[in-house]
Amino acid sequence: MGDVSQSTGQDWQKMRQQMPAASTVAYFDHAAVAPISGPAQEAIGQWAAQAAEQGGLAWLQWDRRLEQIRKRAADLIGADSREVAFVANTTTGISLVAEGLSWEPGDNVVTLANEFPSNLYPWMNLHARGVETRRVPVDGVAVDLNRIMEACDERTRLISASWVSYLSGWRLNVAELVQAAHDRDILVFLDGIQGLGVFPLDVSQIAVDFMAADGHKWMLGPEGAGLLYIRHDCLELLRPLGVGWHSVNHAHDFSRIEMDWRDGAARYEGGSQNMAGVIGLGASLDMLASYGVGCNESLLASRVLEVAELASERLVSLGAEIVSCREEPHRSGIISFDLPGRDLTAARRRAAANGVILSCRGGLLRISPHAYVNEEDIERLIEALRE
Repeated sequence: MGDVSQSTGQDWQKMRQQMPAASTVAYFDHAAVAPISGPAQEAIGQWAAQAAEQGGLAWLQWDRRLEQIRKRAADLIGADSREVAFVANTTTGISLVAEGLSWEPGDNVVTLANEFPSNLYPWMNLHARGVETRRVPVDGVAVDLNRIMEACDERTRLISASWVSYLSGWRLNVAELVQAAHDRDILVFLDGIQGLGVFPLDVSQIAVDFMAADGHKWMLGPEGAGLLYIRHDCLELLRPLGVGWHSVNHAHDFSRIEMDWRDGAARYEGGSQNMAGVIGLGASLDMLASYGVGCNESLLASRVLEVAELASERLVSLGAEIVSCREEPHRSGIISFDLPGRDLTAARRRAAANGVILSCRGGLLRISPHAYVNEEDIERLIEALRE
């Protein structure tokens, strides 16, 4: 594998040099909280210096930068920039949709039983409005599309699922889900946090209705700066929530009090932005775009899968049992595995003490390497887990 991927021809050593964490630790936990990129660190530092030295004098410059980042984020998924809003996190994006739809008592939403809590609680909270949340069991790793559709009926308004499972790394066939749902006039919400920033998705071709993702995982940005996508045709299906001065077309005319909503997802941004966070996220998105990630680009995805596959092979040689799917089209950069007979929590602590960062999830160990991880990191992982 080395520093130059044979499958893509990219120089990944250059990306590694843009990740400060790589100089100190072997980082295998991007599915949890990733280290921010060097460009993000620099951009946030520059913002902080301007904020300290100039205050509001720099605000218009920051605002213009945010609109450039909105365009970058839209390009990442083949969307129009008006379909993208900045949100604090994935949970906020899910909640805006859950609370914004005009539910009727007796309606239901279908999701998976093994979803991350953020993709369960906002839907379950609709119980007070007479809405049922149907949680489809997942036996093992594979998500059964037929089982999802069997849980739907004439009162199903929406299906919500993760693009990539945080537990197993199972990557959903989004096109198949969207087609099956839309054939029955059911909306689709995609929790994109474990896929966005690595895998290509073109929403102009695969008509996902809603998607949210915080930037602190595979997009290598800071926590608290995420994205919400709302397909333009679906915008009027949602009641505006969290509204404020920034929600209207005449946002900067404070004397004009008129409910003239912005013609786009930005109407959900409400008030002042997390300027530092979004500017940091934008710097990481620019960096990732330079290595081949976008709505129709898969260079970075190929590298992530390549690194994950090599790590899987080395783990097996150590006696690990790989639980995650390693076959196309469902494999991802998340690898969950067992070390039979071992105390996994203790193994994780021991690895951390040796500068190797990974997670325990669902009674298994989990690694999630990004494209800049190399063979040396993988060998550090193996040595740290060796009994």
